[in-house]
Amino acid sequence: MDYSLYGKKALVTGSSRGIGSAIALELARGGADVIVHCSKPGAKADNIADQIRSMGRKSEVIVADLTNPEKTIELAERAAGVDILVLNASMQIRKPWQEITVSEYIMQTNCNYLSSLLLMQRLSVPMQKKKWGRIVAIGSVQERKPHPQMLVYSSSKCAQTGLVQSLAVQLAKDGITVNTVAPGVIYTDRNIEALSNPEYAKQVTDSIPAGFYGQKEDIAGTVRLLCSDFGRYITGQNIFIDGGKSL
Repeated sequence: MDYSLYGKKALVTGSSRGIGSAIALELARGGADVIVHCSKPGAKADNIADQIRSMGRKSEVIVADLTNPEKTIELAERAAGVDILVLNASMQIRKPWQEITVSEYIMQTNCNYLSSLLLMQRLSVPMQKKKWGRIVAIGSVQERKPHPQMLVYSSSKCAQTGLVQSLAVQLAKDGITVNTVAPGVIYTDRNIEALSNPEYAKQVTDSIPAGFYGQKEDIAGTVRLLCSDFGRYITGQNIFIDGGKSL
């Protein structure tokens, strides 16, 4: 057994930037061909695909708005036959819970939960036929320590983990592992603005036993492990990578 992913094809949702981009590149380093997904066309996604190709791997960019179930199904159809599915894309809207609108709730739950279900339903079928597959959902430390202004985001991540754990039991007999990796505070473009406030930044770091933010590469290595043969006996788990913040 080893960490090699040669001969495998992966789809990483939300992989034009942040944690998703690090995961896509790490899977390519392992030998996988990788589909880069983004919600809107742009240079960032093209750049990640170019980096993957520079490693000698195949890559393409697929644009799909995962807040729209029909577009999610189209993504599944275009990515048919992948061996590895990484559910990284998510949406978070910060505001007091009393002010959450129905449309904001629907957008977040469609992206964070429903898209995971729809992609799993369709992309797991070929995995079952091959008797091999890897599904990794990217959760959040907010499943344990919810942010007061991200009620729908944290709740949807809890629901996604429930989905993972249910399907892990049902798909294990088919050689498919299903796990969640739950990052803590990772310094990406999503939270640069919030963490630029010194007072808020100190409050956040004080809440992390390790005393510092993580980097997106801290997540990618664990995802590669779960997708490799070394991860074949790990399924139904929710692995926190958070410097101890969930404790």
